[in-house]
Amino acid sequence: MSMSATSQLLPVQNITPQSFQPYGQLILPSNDGKLFDQDDAQLCLEGIPRFYIMRLAKTGIRFQSLARHQKCTQCLGSVGGQDWFMAVAPASGSELDGDRLDLDQLAAFRISGSCLIKLNLGTWHAGPLFMADSMDFYNLELHDTNIHDYGVYNLRKLHNTSFELDLN
Repeated sequence: MSMSATSQLLPVQNITPQSFQPYGQLILPSNDGKLFDQDDAQLCLEGIPRFYIMRLAKTGIRFQSLARHQKCTQCLGSVGGQDWFMAVAPASGSELDGDRLDLDQLAAFRISGSCLIKLNLGTWHAGPLFMADSMDFYNLELHDTNIHDYGVYNLRKLHNTSFELDLN
């Protein structure tokens, strides 16, 4: 007899620099000429950076896995100024070492189209998530991130669950 997977609601909060700090940085507009400081993206890009516009088909607001990149920080932002969502969990050890993600540490954020996010090294993430038919995103990572630095945590396989963002 097989068990059917459960689905859990994950509340969404509006992103702020403080609320997103365990997972990365919120990058907000700044005046031209401002000197570099702690509010600017603290990047780790040891390799060939790749900055491109990533087009995604409708993702919806449900997910059953998270990804992470341990060799570079990743920056994302919507091109057209539309709001979008990201589910995240703090960086943790290697799955190969038997590491299990603490589901109580999952958080979901509504991200304004007027800012970008930078994910810390190893931050687990599901998204960008959105309801439009498609969206374009600025994406800064390494040229081979999705080939050599792409870990996946399968919630359905490891916890028999999936998540849906609670937008209320």
